[in-house]
Amino acid sequence: MLLPVFVATIDYTRVYRLAVECRLFATLVDIVSPEILMLLVAIAAIAGMIDAIAGGGGLLALPALLWAGVPPVQALATNKLQGTFGTLTSSYHFVRKGEIDLRRLRIPIVMTFIGSVAGTLSVQRLGSDLLEQVVPSLLIAFALYFLFSPRIGDQDAHHRVSHGVFGLLIGFSVGFYDGFFGPGTGSFFAAAFVLLLGYNLRRATAGTKVLNFTSNIASLIFFAFAGEVIWQIGLPMGMAQVAGAWVGSHLVIRHGTKLIRPLLVIVSLAISISLLIGD
Repeated sequence: MLLPVFVATIDYTRVYRLAVECRLFATLVDIVSPEILMLLVAIAAIAGMIDAIAGGGGLLALPALLWAGVPPVQALATNKLQGTFGTLTSSYHFVRKGEIDLRRLRIPIVMTFIGSVAGTLSVQRLGSDLLEQVVPSLLIAFALYFLFSPRIGDQDAHHRVSHGVFGLLIGFSVGFYDGFFGPGTGSFFAAAFVLLLGYNLRRATAGTKVLNFTSNIASLIFFAFAGEVIWQIGLPMGMAQVAGAWVGSHLVIRHGTKLIRPLLVIVSLAISISLLIGD
């Protein structure tokens, strides 16, 4: 008597959808052979080191995921997963070494999280064509600023706004941008820390990683609930990101501006060129 009642209560549409998702997931895992997965892990380690120093690690990791045959949405989601490991590692190291005070970044962290969620939701409804045209010019301008500005150094300068205003202006807007589009987020954050808060380049890099982690985890939560993350690929890449970010954050503390400045210029120009070529 109970069996017909049980059968009648089954949501067959949901069962079918889950079956399709499982079949798609199995297909994606089959596409990435052990050899390709090892290559993705190696790329993630390099990306983690570069990202900890100057940002732009996704410039390596995301194209690698697409090259491996991962569909664009799943590639974006999986890239957020592996990138979250790297930004968390470098953030932890910078905080532990006293390079950044999390208490002063409370409002920027909250506003970055909110902005990233808003951007992640908005990109589903709006196109990003305008950003693809504008962002390369902005990144080239930032590259020139990092290269020639006398304000860029190992000494802090006078801040122009409070951390609260910084959170409202920069945390939300750049967080929104990261959730909506993404390339060059680290350069935008770093420039804002230097220009508005007067941070030296080492502290600016530390603050950038904290806010990068915040925007990454916000987008990752959204993608995870949507079932877009390929955990079997993202987790091994994430472990490699941990190793790369650990090395990169140590290099930042040891070498400071003389290492960060040229890499920020190179990364900003590389992202600009990749976006322009993509057009």
